[in-house]
Amino acid sequence: MAQIEAFKGIRYRVPDSELNKVLAPPYDVIPPAYQNELYARDPRNIVRVALNRTPGDGAYADAKAAFEAWQKDGTLGADAEGAVYVLEQHFKVEGKALTRIGLLTRFRAEEAEKGTILPHEHTRKEAKEDRYKLLRATKANFSPIFLMIEDDGAAIAQKLKALASGKPTASYVDDTEVENRLFTVTDPAAVRWLQDAFARRKSYIADGHHRYATALRYRDEIAGPEGAWTLGYFAPIGDAGMVVLPYHRIVSEGPSLDEARKRLEGKFLLNEVKGVAAAAKGAAASTMPYAFALAEPGGRALVCEALPECESLLDGSTPPSLKALDTYFLHKAVLGPMLSIPDTAVSYVHSLAEAEENVAHGKCRFAVLMRGTPVQQIVDVAEARQSMPAKSTFFYPKLPSGLVIHPLKA
Repeated sequence: MAQIEAFKGIRYRVPDSELNKVLAPPYDVIPPAYQNELYARDPRNIVRVALNRTPGDGAYADAKAAFEAWQKDGTLGADAEGAVYVLEQHFKVEGKALTRIGLLTRFRAEEAEKGTILPHEHTRKEAKEDRYKLLRATKANFSPIFLMIEDDGAAIAQKLKALASGKPTASYVDDTEVENRLFTVTDPAAVRWLQDAFARRKSYIADGHHRYATALRYRDEIAGPEGAWTLGYFAPIGDAGMVVLPYHRIVSEGPSLDEARKRLEGKFLLNEVKGVAAAAKGAAASTMPYAFALAEPGGRALVCEALPECESLLDGSTPPSLKALDTYFLHKAVLGPMLSIPDTAVSYVHSLAEAEENVAHGKCRFAVLMRGTPVQQIVDVAEARQSMPAKSTFFYPKLPSGLVIHPLKA
């Protein structure tokens, strides 16, 4: 199954108090304004490598130059020994304190056909090309691919917790108030235990499908078998901190809330509430097969819970793994067929605050508030070799870019 190895990670050689200045979230959750903020925060911020803002292909040359310069001047330095790294993240969701623990390690990417590591999303050509150009220029991975690993009996989780003891190698709080604690593991016996445990378990890509595809392309076009090694973060599937937040939809055109209600009547339990937060809470609390909520500017909102017979709105040939998804049902059975909303009118936000802002300032016809996708549904889609609709999952918290950098060559 998953093949892992210790490696000499390249890390920032700065005090913990400066880590928030030089690290960043993954490239794909950094909008332009935040990118500029990270640029201004510190001239050593990893955003200059992971998401360089120089126009065109000059971005990759500048990223390479920054990465090499920081290694030469001591800003970045490789660890003396090969290691794997335990990352412990402490965070809150809706006021509840949670912890997620996982392993940062070098691992071998394999085609999905081999059944070792399974994806659940389609990839986009533009994003893959961007990541490929960066990998060719820098020959390093700055953001780990996030994977979930089977862990019946919680043996891996218990081992990782035991290894996350004593003083951490690095510790800092990021911009989302997540406390990140990194522990370096060099003990050969511990590494061998993890290698053996991983070799007997299947893994599923949670986040980072484009980077995974890039690792395979780099192997095929440049490096041969050694190019399939890349950087991953493996978290046990049963971890209490495995949180998947909903991706909400923002609709720019469509019917009024009253008209939407008329079209949905008879197929849904409909409950009018006040405000975006109440709508999201109502949808999240539903136990019906499908649920979502519509919130329009002015404060009115409608919680929509599908009656069991709604399943007939989907094509009979739909794979069961997709048929179970709120997002698949919404896009295939509701937005276009029932509400006459084209795909071009739909955009996405992952935070409730962003949805509230769009509604409050009248930037949309309405917001569609979703439930989070359960982890088991993600596994089921991957096992069925299917792909979810775009923006079906938002794993939280995100993993820092630059905390541990994986060089393709020693």
